[in-house]
Amino acid sequence: MNRLVFLERVSENNFQKSCSIPLYVVYLHLTSSEKCRIWHKTEVIGVNMRIKRDIINKFKEWKDAEKHKPILLKGARQIGKTWAMEEFGRECFDYTAKFDFDRQKELLSAFTVSKEPARIIKELALYCQVPLVPGKTLLIFDEIQECEEALNSLKYFCEDAPEWHIIAAGSLLGVAVKRRRMTVPVGKVQVMRMYPITFKEYLRASDFQTFNFVEQIEQPEKLPLIILDKLRSEYRRYMVSGGMPEATVSMLENQGMQAVDDILQGILDLYELDFAKYAEPREIPRIHAIWRSLPSQLAKENRKFIYKIIKKGARSRDYEDALLWLEDAGMIYRVNAVSKPGMPLSAYEEPDIFKIYASDCGLLRRLAGLPGSIVIDPTANYTEFKGAMAENAVLQSLLPAYGSMPYYWSSEGKAEIEFLLQREDEIIPVEVKAENCVSGRSIVVYNERYQPKNRIRFSFLNLQQNCGMLACPSPLAEWAMKWLDK
Repeated sequence: MNRLVFLERVSENNFQKSCSIPLYVVYLHLTSSEKCRIWHKTEVIGVNMRIKRDIINKFKEWKDAEKHKPILLKGARQIGKTWAMEEFGRECFDYTAKFDFDRQKELLSAFTVSKEPARIIKELALYCQVPLVPGKTLLIFDEIQECEEALNSLKYFCEDAPEWHIIAAGSLLGVAVKRRRMTVPVGKVQVMRMYPITFKEYLRASDFQTFNFVEQIEQPEKLPLIILDKLRSEYRRYMVSGGMPEATVSMLENQGMQAVDDILQGILDLYELDFAKYAEPREIPRIHAIWRSLPSQLAKENRKFIYKIIKKGARSRDYEDALLWLEDAGMIYRVNAVSKPGMPLSAYEEPDIFKIYASDCGLLRRLAGLPGSIVIDPTANYTEFKGAMAENAVLQSLLPAYGSMPYYWSSEGKAEIEFLLQREDEIIPVEVKAENCVSGRSIVVYNERYQPKNRIRFSFLNLQQNCGMLACPSPLAEWAMKWLDK
């Protein structure tokens, strides 16, 4: 049997290991074009679909660059960092060598004697079953927070051995670095941020035809109703599962609401165990308190973070470290207010006034105890929190596309703009509305006061642009920026 046909048949059978020839042996000897064919085929077959992550495209750009530094990959737990690194290795390198500093404690000795890259590579080769060849082997340093010397060695690989391609990642890397006062080789690594699965990635896996239709939109014009209905339906499903890979796959495979909830609850339980494992003992109850207060913080019409919701008499100075811990862990996003939408926005930041959101709308839903069925088919009692879910999901889409944390603006309780984006010399107000309800004067007040060139309103209404207002369906938040000024 032809090697390619053989592997395709195995892939169609959900990669069952029923054959006598190891799959990696077959795959190893495929040409690049054959690997691409296998990737395409396995991406679209059956219900056991694979979700293609856009960060792999960023990895490819890094690989093809004339000069490259080691990558330091940051992101919350359980979002698929290890999978993405390994998948990139399978697609783009002859060999992938993964070193896990949590499971393989013996690796630590390779970095303690010397920081010389050549010596480190020789020792790592003793713990590896694939050849270590510059340009052909991807080196993955996983759970690098467990070995500060390995983290420091990235500086020397950058300076003395740039021919090696290295991606380093770790669980709660930001937390570990601060807690242990670890030194990060600033300027010698390329920091990349990874997020939960976005709706764009979800849609590509769930309904490729609709995804492809959206990808080809050049002008912000009304969508066919069949496309709009599909987007709404898939978006509601996405808001139920969120972007944690296991939960997302469960939703895509139609395993049922209970299966999705069980997975999300398991991740929430894991997160709370992390509090005890990685936080200072005095901070643990405060981290718990902030995390569990998140639904009630967002259930208010004014979603500004209020300390007394956590505990009567709570003060900012008592909880700031706990907030920073959750931020460093990638579990929450903090959106600061600005006194006015001036340029640059950072100059008008009000650090004591902010909102916090969950890093994933599925986790937020489960943390709040909100049944998925209500998200799919809203009831009359689902009001303020529907708005919170809408804002959280839009922020979750904006961050990977926009690249930095937005701000927000309010005017003495009279008006509030959910997000402000700075694009070159322009500040773009972003209004988020739940479903089809677009009433409210906030954007009108803002427009009268500051006359922005462009505005964005996210809702479930159809796509259109009129007099600088881009009315965009919330499912298309990741595409919105490219349609401005069209």
